[in-house]
Formats: sequence, structure tokens, C-alpha cells
Amino acid sequence: MRTNTKIEELDIYVWEGKADIVDRVARCMASFDVEVIRADDIAISPERTALRPSLAIISVSVIDSGALLMRDWQAAHGIPVVWVGAAPRDHDPATYPSDYSHILPLDFTCAELRGMVMKLVLQLRAHSAKTHESDAMIANSECMQALLHEVDTFADCDTSVLVHGETGVGKERIAQLLHEKHTRYGQGPFVAVNCGAIPDGLFESLFFGHSKGSFTGAVVAHKGYFEQADGGTLFLDEIGDLPLYQQVKLLRVLEDSAVTRIGSATPVKLDFRLVAATNKHLPQLVKDGTFRADLYYRLAVIELKIPSLEERGAVDKIAIFKAFIAQVVGSERLSALPDLPYWLADAVADTYFPGNVRELRNLAERIGVTVRQIGAWDAARLQRLLALARTSQPVPAESAAEVLVDRSKWDMAERNRVLAALDANGWRRQDTALYLGISRKVLWEKMRKYQIFDEEPETRESE
Repeated sequence: MRTNTKIEELDIYVWEGKADIVDRVARCMASFDVEVIRADDIAISPERTALRPSLAIISVSVIDSGALLMRDWQAAHGIPVVWVGAAPRDHDPATYPSDYSHILPLDFTCAELRGMVMKLVLQLRAHSAKTHESDAMIANSECMQALLHEVDTFADCDTSVLVHGETGVGKERIAQLLHEKHTRYGQGPFVAVNCGAIPDGLFESLFFGHSKGSFTGAVVAHKGYFEQADGGTLFLDEIGDLPLYQQVKLLRVLEDSAVTRIGSATPVKLDFRLVAATNKHLPQLVKDGTFRADLYYRLAVIELKIPSLEERGAVDKIAIFKAFIAQVVGSERLSALPDLPYWLADAVADTYFPGNVRELRNLAERIGVTVRQIGAWDAARLQRLLALARTSQPVPAESAAEVLVDRSKWDMAERNRVLAALDANGWRRQDTALYLGISRKVLWEKMRKYQIFDEEPETRESE
């Protein structure tokens, strides 16, 4: 029966060793747009694998012969691998892949091979889409460009990374970038865990996994988060919310690079990179006795600070807002409308978003849905949405005083930013407004708000 699954422009490199599988793979994939390449005696071109989706099918006999070290090979080529072997086996993680996640038996059928190839093709497409999205991360501001430079600098290190940032700044996005840009771990899974949402009593089962029959209801074996992340990246968000007794168990796994499932006495060796994130000041938690100092030192080998949306300034605010609007409205409908009104861009630039990018996205979705449904930039409707967003920002009663202090700090930082921009542009208001990505009117309002004066007379536009 002819399959409807479409696989386009795929290279399959086959190391058959003693297995005699190249011709079988070619016959099974004959009806697809696939090039099967016998790779035992050739070198892969990195330029080709960068342009065309590629995967490898490797007989374990190639490793047995000592001709191929998996880690060296994967680091050099960075493409998915399907391992073909007669039977499962114990393996040395320094040589063999860390868990045979993609395996075919030696007597594989064409249906099994096609199913495995299709699974990997879908993963390649998803990874390509995610990478494209990450590469398009908006970073026009100097502070974000500096952060992405740090990400590029440390992405290929194997050491742990601790990411700091306020709620909603995109800590998981930065963790994904660190994962995707790593030569080896980037080919493995990205497992994200919110430490603040772990139910009490389920930490061991969720993180360590369990063996079949280890407790009532354990009808099948289960891999915990540590094993799921093997060969890739484990992202622990809100790490500061972990209770002390769970911190001890996490530290033990990081020190031993091994985990033992509940109900088992056999440790499983692990190889993953840990990226943790928090919106709390961990050194202060260490002083308070609510976070272990040894775990903090283990996590904070490399530390990255994500700037808040206010620190990024108007240039990023407006660009991010436009990107979200385009996603909601759709490129075709958006192209039929006039450009984003200047008054709307100015309002977004001058709005304080304590929830950072997450809150800005919520506003953009509200406005985008309205524009999409009515087909116009309806000023009256959109200004009501803006006013509602400014008056409905949630402020917990117990933290109201802290929010006022934070807003005061932000106002001072914003005043300094405007002053610096004016100095950089010789106090020419039009040039300064362009530099900040705002209108001349909004610049004047900011100068009046922060009591910044010069000798330039007020114009009719700024009145």
C-alpha cells in the first residue's frame, strides 16, 4: 500500500560494518525522496548536513570494531542516529550512546524503518522551527545583545548555568538557546521542569523514576526527569522553590552523575547539562538558611542575568509588540492594514509592564484579536484596552510597598536612560527620539515627567 507520508530531501548515511544493511535501507526507502549513502569509507560534509536534513543509521558492530567513537562522531556531525543491533546490551557511556533512544533490530522490517525515519524527520522539522524562532529573538537593545553574546560564549560548555531574571522575562527561552547551541547536548532532549509545581511526596517518583511493581499502581517502569534528560539538557525553573530535603537529593545526583529508580538497586549513569533559573536572590536564601550553599555553588558555575523589559527599553518593547501582533493578526491581514499607528507604539513604549514580556504578550494578543476581527486600528477600542491594561496590573497586597519601591527604581533608571540618550545625540530631540525608538512627543512627555530641562523651546508638536 502506498504511504501518504511525505519525506523530502533527506540524506541517510549508513555505517553497516558487518551488518550488510545498506541495500536493505535503500530498498525500503526507494519510494521517498531520500538519498542513501554508504558512509563506512567516506567523510560527511558539514556544509551538506547544514543545508539538507540528515540522519545516520549505524550498526553497533562499527562501535564494537573500535572504528567509531559515538561521542566524537556525534560532536563532529551533530545529526540523529538510529542504532541497529541484534540485541540490547550493557554499554560504556563514554563510548556508546547514552541510552539507545533510537534503535532498530537487526532484522528490521521496512515498516519499522520507515516509522523510525518519519519520527526523526518530524523531530528535525520541529528542531529546525524552534531554532529559527530562537534565532529570530528580538534583541535590539544593547543589554539584550550583550546577553545573547554571553549565551553564544558559554553555550558549548558542559558546566551548569544559573539564569536570573524577573518573572516573565523569558528564562526558559534563554535555556532553550543554551541547549540548541550546544554541539552535543543540543542533539538530545530538552526537559523543562517547574520546581514550584512539584506535588509534595512525588519528588522522588517524578525525578528519579520507578521500577515496575515498586509500589501499588506502578504497573510499568517509568523514567524520571533525570533519565529523560540524559544526553540533553535538564532545565529546572524556579529552583529557589525547592525545599531543603529535595535540594539534598538533587545535589547527590549532580555529584554522582547517576540516579537509582525507586524499587531498584542499580544506579543508572547519566550525562546531561543542567540549566537552572530563578527570580529570587539565591545568595540571600543561602544566608537565610533556606537554600543550600553547596547546591548554589554547584549550580552557579556560569550565571546569566536577563534584563527586565523596562531595562530593555522602548526599542525592544515596540519590536516585540509588533511581532506578537503579527502572530495574532496574520501576515496577510496585517499587510492589508496601515502601519502600526504611532500613538499605539508610543503608548506601548511608555507603559510599565511589571510582568515583562509575558504581560506585553497578553496586551498584544488582546489588541491583535480586536484588530483581526474588526479589520482596523480602531483608536477608541484600542485605547480602552490600553487603559484597562494599565489599571488592572495585579499587585498582591503584601507586596504593594515593594512594587512602589521597584517602580521608583525603574523611574530613576528610565530617567538616566533618557539623559544618556540626550547626551549621546547632543540634546537634539528628534535624533534622541529616533535613537530611543519613540516619537518626539513621547520624548517630551518623558522629559517633563522626569524634570529634564534644556534650552530648546517647546514646539507645537510637543504641546
